[in-house]
Amino acid sequence: MTADDRLIVALDVPDALSGLQLAETIGDAVSFYKIGLGMLTGGGLALANELKQEHGKRIFLDMKLFDIGATVENAVRGLAAFDLDFLTVHGDPHVVRAAKEGAGASQTKILAVTILTSLERSDLDDGLMKAGDVREIVIERAAKAFEAGADGIIASPQEAAAIRALPQAEGRLIVTPGVRPLGADKGDQKRIATPSLAIKDGVDHIVVGRPIWRAEDPRAAAQAIQREIADAWKTNASFA
Repeated sequence: MTADDRLIVALDVPDALSGLQLAETIGDAVSFYKIGLGMLTGGGLALANELKQEHGKRIFLDMKLFDIGATVENAVRGLAAFDLDFLTVHGDPHVVRAAKEGAGASQTKILAVTILTSLERSDLDDGLMKAGDVREIVIERAAKAFEAGADGIIASPQEAAAIRALPQAEGRLIVTPGVRPLGADKGDQKRIATPSLAIKDGVDHIVVGRPIWRAEDPRAAAQAIQREIADAWKTNASFA
């Protein structure tokens, strides 16, 4: 089976050595990996470079940057030197604009975070976020991020179809965490969907972590999700 880069595997493991071992176990079944903030002090950037340069993998660095514009711009300029494919920032327009400036002419695509998929309305209330339905807030933030120049957005699969329908979404990416195969543990995610439903709703890439790296056979688990994505894609194409 040829690896389909619509599946991004989250290497949410303690350190770079564990991440490299997992990637080697999965082998050619996966071509795209996410490295998050939790591994930053465990050699995450070194792992990103090794997977990219020595193993030919695509890399999504999930840093969710948020700061004043000048700081974000400088941080993204430095990170873009690692030849990343995707980099996340918070979806506030000033952050997105600064990130795009920092990315410059590099191939790094800036993805804007709308509302974390681990959050629900009560969490937004605790954080003094504006009132309203979470789904509507996500869609509004996505539109503003696109207008600020984001190459794509991060959102739960439950909002994907509505975001794909936005005029601003044409030619932009939708990447969704919170994807769980049927029967998998939800973990700390609250707004989730299956891989097939996410693809049917217009998602470009799905991010899956624990259902793969906690599996007895991570390679087989990844291949099963690849098959589910392929089947959903064929079904979509037949109704297009």
